[in-house]
Amino acid sequence: MATELKRNNYSVGWICAIPIELEAARKVLDEIHPKLSVPHSDENYYEFGRIGEHNVVISCLPQAKYGLTNAAIVATHMRTTFTRLRFGLMVGVGGGAPNSSNDLRLGDIVISQPTDHSGGVIQYDFGKAIENGEFEMTGFLNAPPAILLSGVSAMAAMDQVKLGKRIFDVAWEVEEEDGRFYYPGQDTDRLFHGNYLHVPGEGRQRDTCDACDASSVIIRPKRRYGHPHVHYGIIASGNQVMKDGVKRDKISAQTGALCFEMEAAGLINNFPCLVIRGICDYSDGHKNKRWQPYAALVATIYAKELLLQMPAASNDEMEAGASQGIIKEINFVVPFSIPFPQNRTFVGRREELGEIYKYFTRTKFTDMPCIFALTGTGGMGKTRLP
Repeated sequence: MATELKRNNYSVGWICAIPIELEAARKVLDEIHPKLSVPHSDENYYEFGRIGEHNVVISCLPQAKYGLTNAAIVATHMRTTFTRLRFGLMVGVGGGAPNSSNDLRLGDIVISQPTDHSGGVIQYDFGKAIENGEFEMTGFLNAPPAILLSGVSAMAAMDQVKLGKRIFDVAWEVEEEDGRFYYPGQDTDRLFHGNYLHVPGEGRQRDTCDACDASSVIIRPKRRYGHPHVHYGIIASGNQVMKDGVKRDKISAQTGALCFEMEAAGLINNFPCLVIRGICDYSDGHKNKRWQPYAALVATIYAKELLLQMPAASNDEMEAGASQGIIKEINFVVPFSIPFPQNRTFVGRREELGEIYKYFTRTKFTDMPCIFALTGTGGMGKTRLP
């Protein structure tokens, strides 16, 4: 590495949820960078590296702290500390929602893609109860940034068989180095009917399906090749692990969701990102961790291939992003704001705002998060100033 990098040299934020996903991310870095200091207020753990032309900062959710809220906290810390991030990636494993039209298998990859009715990620457990015991989802989550969608389009335009084989070959190279990421094989990929409950095995075999009725397995033709297929569509996100085949099928039929996970809905509106999931189970009671390492790895390899398709930001673009930092960061971190129309008879507002902006854009503040406290007695106009 020719020059010493600083926090403002990192343009891609990468978030994962569990340690095996973090380890998979390490495996695909072209270069590992030294650790950097971060503010005391930032409790995230970071790793740094390069993929192609992109400097990437990676963070993982705290051990055993999963879900939407924890993901949002990690993302907020990251965006506050690394003020020149162009976009983010949420990379890891998810539970598949296979049906007759998508032929989703373990080890496949699902990419969040906007539709006419969603931004690519939905929060399936946020909404309202309506008549007849039904549940209606409400709210709308943002689509990924246009630059990421352009990259996804470039990936989708490739020969998908060649892409899958490329991902499989890279995964094989990693497996040769680290056996944890082995490919379990198609023979271990069993999909049970949604209404068939898991029968626990004995002792350590409790999570295996050795005691389950083989006649309840859905017969699917074996694929000619074992490489992963890439699917583009809706990812369903919620606060609880999905382990119910009947509920999985119902939500998937209603929404078109291809997979389920627990973090993306906590990120997508406050951390502009693309969600990439490797399928490690089928979101039912038969789920176990056998496919997790391999699924995490293939999702990570796809993320790397995506970044290699995308040009890095120029120094001028990075500087332009930094010059807007105070506005962008306030809009990003604050979860909501109350719109007040500007009072044109409010004397001095433009001057005061100019002073605040000038103060925070001084050189000594350009590489650190800033907090501004506005104080005054009641009725002085504090609320009207912002």
